[in-house]
Amino acid sequence: MVKLSVVVPFYNVQTYAPDALRSLRANAREDFEFLLVDDCSTDETPELLRRAERDLPGAVLLRHERNGGLATARNTGLDAARGTYLTFLDGDDWLAPGYLGQLLATIEELGCDFVRTDHVQCTGRTRTVQRVPHGRRGESGSPREAILPADRSTSVDYAYAWAGIYHRRLLDRGLLHFTDGLRTAEDRPWIWRLHREADSFGVVGLLGVFYRRGISSSLTQIGDVRQLDFIRAFDQVLAETAQDADARSLLPKVVRTYCAIISHHLGSTERFEPAVARKLRAMSAAALRRMPQQILNEALNSMDTDRATRLRRLRRAPGLGLGQVQGPTGAVR
Repeated sequence: MVKLSVVVPFYNVQTYAPDALRSLRANAREDFEFLLVDDCSTDETPELLRRAERDLPGAVLLRHERNGGLATARNTGLDAARGTYLTFLDGDDWLAPGYLGQLLATIEELGCDFVRTDHVQCTGRTRTVQRVPHGRRGESGSPREAILPADRSTSVDYAYAWAGIYHRRLLDRGLLHFTDGLRTAEDRPWIWRLHREADSFGVVGLLGVFYRRGISSSLTQIGDVRQLDFIRAFDQVLAETAQDADARSLLPKVVRTYCAIISHHLGSTERFEPAVARKLRAMSAAALRRMPQQILNEALNSMDTDRATRLRRLRRAPGLGLGQVQGPTGAVR
């Protein structure tokens, strides 16, 4: 019987995949499986994974015929998973030896639907502990009650799928799959759905995931059109939360977070290609106009002056309507 399934997507990470694969070997157990998803890599990653399929205990190699992105690759792994519990790792990150066994013991002890963990962020040689923004630790509680307050960072803002472990019953309920094709912010609708619909969760201070930040191949460092998928992701969060029985109390949190992310991207447009920067402004203006306007007003009134001013100016800008960003090729018209 497979106790734990670990879903690990890889795409053109030949420099970093050996670290990830070595760390999986240092966590291997006879009741663990490692679902290695090659998302149609074009470098030496496929050869590294073929070797791992032979040499890594529990390895299962899955291949995409065309690149589908991280969300789609994770879904491929989920569809093949056999474990009672599931977790994730990205192909350019790595785990501490023995971490997965500790993680499994934690969720079995708490008996909840899912557990969230802290992680170590690695930027060059710098190591920084990143903690789940949730006060209560080592106990089972309601994930829905952990969404608010709207004006503070909470566990729905800590969206890393690999920072935790999940019981299979969530997969069986349709709560673990990601929105197919999302190229960025794929964790956002996913983490919100978990917090709205799962019955129980816990937070622990277990450190064992090492998240590599700032590498040139990471999508977060590439200023192309795929970055704009955050708008589609947050539109989904907004639409799904609007259907929730507690929409009145939860929507201010969604709107405020959405605004903060828009402002963040608008504040760093120099990293985008010029055409993408123009499309970002147009799509962001349209997104602001789609939000519940009274809730948006309240969110802007509660934000710092710089962010609020930037968003109000964009909201009023002429010539940035929704129709301008819906051309057949996705170009701004």
